[in-house]
Formats: sequence, C-alpha cells, structure tokens
Amino acid sequence: MAFFIFGLAQKSYHGYARRMQINFTKMQGIGNDFVVIDAINQKIALTREQIRHISHRHYGVGCDQLLLVESSDLTEAEFCYRIFNADGSEVEQCGNGARCFARFVIDQGLTDSEIIPVETKGGLILLRMEEDGRVTVDMGEPNFEPDSLPFEAKGMPEYHELVVNDEKYAIGVVSMGNPHAVLLVDSVNEAPVQMLGAAIESHHRFPQRVNVGFMEIEDRSNIRLRVYERGAGETMACGTGACAAVAVGIKNRLLDERVQVELRGGDLTIYWPGAGSHLMMTGPAETVYKGQIEL
Repeated sequence: MAFFIFGLAQKSYHGYARRMQINFTKMQGIGNDFVVIDAINQKIALTREQIRHISHRHYGVGCDQLLLVESSDLTEAEFCYRIFNADGSEVEQCGNGARCFARFVIDQGLTDSEIIPVETKGGLILLRMEEDGRVTVDMGEPNFEPDSLPFEAKGMPEYHELVVNDEKYAIGVVSMGNPHAVLLVDSVNEAPVQMLGAAIESHHRFPQRVNVGFMEIEDRSNIRLRVYERGAGETMACGTGACAAVAVGIKNRLLDERVQVELRGGDLTIYWPGAGSHLMMTGPAETVYKGQIEL
C-alpha cells in the first residue's frame, strides 16, 4: 500500500515507491463473497499484507476470500486455482469460490470447455456449468482419515470426542481438500458459533486449524448449517462446509444421498452415493461488479 505526503508517494532509497494497479471482479456464491483476479493476463505478485488490505471491508474491496486464476503446469488441468483467506493465509479448497471460478473463466472467455479441470492445493477438481446457470463442482471423495486434515486421533470412530473449555463435544471430521469438523446441534440459531467455532478452529489437535460446521438435521434430505471458517470467522455460506456436513451425515446413516443444505446466504444441493464415489455440489455463482484497485 502506498503512503502519501502532499499527494506524492513516499520516496524510497531507489526513488518513488512503485505502485501497482490490479483489475479484479467481485463475485458471490450464496453470500460467500470473493475478489477474483486474473493472474494469467496481468502480472500479479501479492504479499500477505496486500491480500489482507484488499480483503478488508473498510479499507479495501472486502471479501471472505481472494481467488487467483493462474495457468497450471499440470497437463490434465486448464487452470490453477489459488485461495487466500481474508487474513492472508493460503488454503487448499473453497467450494463456493470454485463455482465463482467457473463462471469467471467462462464469462472472461478464458475457456469454452463444458467440463473444466482445475488444479487446487487440495487436488484436482472438475467444474461444470449447468443449463439453469448454476455450477456443479466434482469435489472428489471425502476423506475421513484423521491424518488427511490433519487431526490428532486414533482410528476412525463415527464421532471423535473433543474437549473444549472443559466441555466434551462429539465431532465428525473429514477432509474435502481442506479440513472440517462437524457438530450436530438442535438449533443452528442457538448454537454458540462464534465462541465454540473459534475455540475448535484453533484447537491443538488440529495443527493446521480447521473449519467448523454446526449442523441441524431437519429430515433425511434437508439440513441447516452455519460454518465458522478457518481464517475468516463465520461466513454467509461455505461450500466445502456443506459438503463436509452432508458427508458426515451420510457416513453415519443420518442422511440420504441427495441433500438440500440451507445456509445463511442461500441453498446448495449436495449429492454423494457413499464410500468409493465422488461428491457433487451444485449452486449459484454471480458477478457483483468489476473494478480496479491500486496498491
């Protein structure tokens, strides 16, 4: 970020501080909002501080995550998809962001593929635009191995016991390319999302922190969900969180294979036939506006 003295950038030892203009697109998927940047057609090298500045809702553009669209070195992928939380930390996966990513590369004319293979830090994912304008993301197979999150535990019971502030909680854990802990609650409206979410996110048994989902089951095909996201706090919606909650529910025989997930920002449809199959997430993705920011 530039500093100004009487309208001029502060001098460094090598002359005036260099300033960078970045074109961006603001997007949202059921209230989970993103700044999406084309790093193929413009040269981008952002520091953690700059990412935090762009993500700040008062001093920058404001978003839950910043997404970079890059070229991939993998022959099987068209793009590389990088995700940064509002605190500047890079993470492995973001389901709502993946849907926005698909709409972005199509709207920008970067691809005309019907199915778009994309490299992420959490593995390869497949994106498909539906006729109704929604986007389906092949999220791969849920991984319940504790080491995949990572989570310090022995074995793979239906639920793990976690002690937080001297209270015991039963949680399901699963990796959707990023780590998730899922708690069953009687009411998402009354769940202590801020307090308990923050405590579990940074619990010592999750050495790389964790996203925390609070799931209320209405019936076998419908759930309500709130998610406290790692590095972002509670968000309006979390795509991988919806996938994780449904995966835990199906694994424990509480849900059917197709589930409607009601989040604060809107609804997602999750389909998972069970072990050995890929999980599919379908939902909307919209462009809010385009702009340019100077750093």
